[in-house]
Amino acid sequence: MQRIALAGGIGAGKSTVLAHLASRGHFVLDADDVARFVVEPDQPAFRALVDAFGSAILSASHDIDRAFLAAVVFHDATALRRLNAITHGPIGVELVRRLNDATGDAAFVALPLFRAEHRALLSLDEVWAVVSDPSIALQRLITGRQMHPDDAAARLGAQITNDQRVALADVTLWNNGTVDELHAQVDELLMQRGLA
Repeated sequence: MQRIALAGGIGAGKSTVLAHLASRGHFVLDADDVARFVVEPDQPAFRALVDAFGSAILSASHDIDRAFLAAVVFHDATALRRLNAITHGPIGVELVRRLNDATGDAAFVALPLFRAEHRALLSLDEVWAVVSDPSIALQRLITGRQMHPDDAAARLGAQITNDQRVALADVTLWNNGTVDELHAQVDELLMQRGLA
């Protein structure tokens, strides 16, 4: 089984690529979904987050208020580092577990915070960078996700640059055009790898 990571920042189009791959019958895994899972009340990162950030991060139903926590950490670099230090380990363990359970010819995993060490950790065969111009990504966040422009800019600013992401990848998918154009790039890559 080939293991391929999709590296890309917020608003770049990783979810669009992942959905297209799933529609083609491939196993897909989104690190954002795993990140939500590991902070649930009965999961490993929950207590550590409450200990680090206080009960103010809890919603009325006593789970993590992700929107509130995001508003805190994406405007405070120290808080973001603390969040990442708490959650990255449990996320990695869960990603490995789910990838090991995958079946089929290929498994694709979307990693918004891709780092070089993920290649070995997840036994990746290849990394595809999904990138778009920052102005386009910003507009997608504002219009598509109804994010406040300041929040969207803060999240984009907290991530590595496109140049850094491309340098870590084997393949680059530019997503400045239409969804159909992005799908065509993905289909070409699948064909080249015998996965179409």
